[in-house]
Amino acid sequence: MVDKAITDNDERAMMRRLHVHVQTLAGDIGERNVWRAPALNDAARYIEEQWNSQGYDVEWLTYQISGVSYPNLEVTRNGSQRQREILLVGAHYDSVMGSPGANDNASGVAALLEISRDFTAIDPAMTVRFVAFVNEEPPFFMSGQQGSMVYAKMVRERGDDIRLMTCLETIGWYSDEPGSQYYPPLFNLFYPDRADFIGMVSDFRSRTVMRQLAQAFRAHSDFPLQTAATFRFIPGVSWSDHRSFWRHGYRAVMITDTAPYRYPHYHAATDTPDKLAYPEYSRVTLGLSAAFKEIARASPD
Repeated sequence: MVDKAITDNDERAMMRRLHVHVQTLAGDIGERNVWRAPALNDAARYIEEQWNSQGYDVEWLTYQISGVSYPNLEVTRNGSQRQREILLVGAHYDSVMGSPGANDNASGVAALLEISRDFTAIDPAMTVRFVAFVNEEPPFFMSGQQGSMVYAKMVRERGDDIRLMTCLETIGWYSDEPGSQYYPPLFNLFYPDRADFIGMVSDFRSRTVMRQLAQAFRAHSDFPLQTAATFRFIPGVSWSDHRSFWRHGYRAVMITDTAPYRYPHYHAATDTPDKLAYPEYSRVTLGLSAAFKEIARASPD
């Protein structure tokens, strides 16, 4: 049975806050990347300000590329019972060259900020860490200089016990029009042709934790959800920061609206705040927040 604790008022309030974040990142700040360094810094400062206002102490985990410093930003809600075990929720805050990046990935960052806000009201059993990653887009994508790759290498070397990493990647566009959803070859035989769902994607090794997260989401939300545990080489499956954690031996899941397989403004100058489907996006964010809270409170396996 779906949890009815999420009300229409919750959805309206969430919608307003998400819109403010997306408008600030993709509208006011706009394109933000290595070629637009002042905007990239403005985005990092905005994230820091939001987390400070929620009561978090923000850690700037800065690394250098050709003498220029780039920060991953991290905040933590310490666990009350199993402090060493970590649930990590992350999203990248840069945008691709030539795009203001409303859906890719201001939508993920905005959800990250709102989920972290929800966690200030609870005492999780396990530690929950929220990370805003820099430099996910080219020219750093799938390189050792990608922000999440630098971060995953660091936490693996120091032995952090990350039980699940979840990557919020392009989660803001939905349509109930027939034929609005596309897939890599053969997936259309098993999945719907309407872009009206949120997806959870994992490799085979992360399948069990993905199923646990999906079960928790469905317990709290009736928003349509599709899951896929599959090969990493399938186009799109490893196209975000979760790949960095797979590469360093962690279990990780991407949460996505499937990006280029449905969103007509993907990586385009037209990826602006007005394009997002805020009612659906707010329902997804509320469902994810409730699911993460359930995972963080759950008993160990």
